[in-house]
Amino acid sequence: MQKTYARPVSLQPTVSGFCPGCLHGMVCKLVAEAIDKFDMREKAVGILPIGCATLSMEYYNFDMVVSAHGRAPAVATGYKRCRPDNLVFTYQGDGDLAAIGLAEIMHCANRGEKLTTIFVNNGIYGMTGGQMAPTTLVGQKATTCVNGRDPAQAGYPMRMAEIINTLEAPVYVARFALNTPANVLKAKAGIEKAFKNQLEGKGYSFVELLSNCPTNWGVSPEDSLKWIQEKSIPYFPLGELRNN
Repeated sequence: MQKTYARPVSLQPTVSGFCPGCLHGMVCKLVAEAIDKFDMREKAVGILPIGCATLSMEYYNFDMVVSAHGRAPAVATGYKRCRPDNLVFTYQGDGDLAAIGLAEIMHCANRGEKLTTIFVNNGIYGMTGGQMAPTTLVGQKATTCVNGRDPAQAGYPMRMAEIINTLEAPVYVARFALNTPANVLKAKAGIEKAFKNQLEGKGYSFVELLSNCPTNWGVSPEDSLKWIQEKSIPYFPLGELRNN
């Protein structure tokens, strides 16, 4: 019998510890499949921050480095400059990348570092208690805005892909969603494109993925997918903003 699907070699044969319905597991799978496609497992290095993304160090079957909160781009820069033949990527959430790590990601992208950022945007701080993040939507509730985000107090949600796209150096900037099979396939192609850019010696690539957080959103996994479609995507439009 012909095998049509198997667990990516770049994933450990372990059970996921992400919350039920969380799409972080999907991101891990897509990244692992891309690394397998390019046969780069022995040279792949993932740089992790602090947050839900950090759990992926238990699941990837290649080298991982955990950095201080928000500092993954700085660590990835040092690693890539020392080992330019390695496939280096950061895997960051919105609280990490767009809040405490905002300066790090902006300068990394502005320098055009030849690495890749996988940015998981679920609109909330997941691991640390469901606080409002820079990407929390107006009216969306969190533990630090129980009545919903008020732009008069907290400003508006930050569109990180658009902000990165204002810089000269990046070669690939894109946003995808993970709420439907069709969108997942587009996200997979985007991750592969970003890795291919790096392997070809091109500049910095930024891939934003609209995800969910059923636990901290206080909804079922099914309803969280509807939220992405009805709320997240209208504010964070999908597509490739730059593809040089």
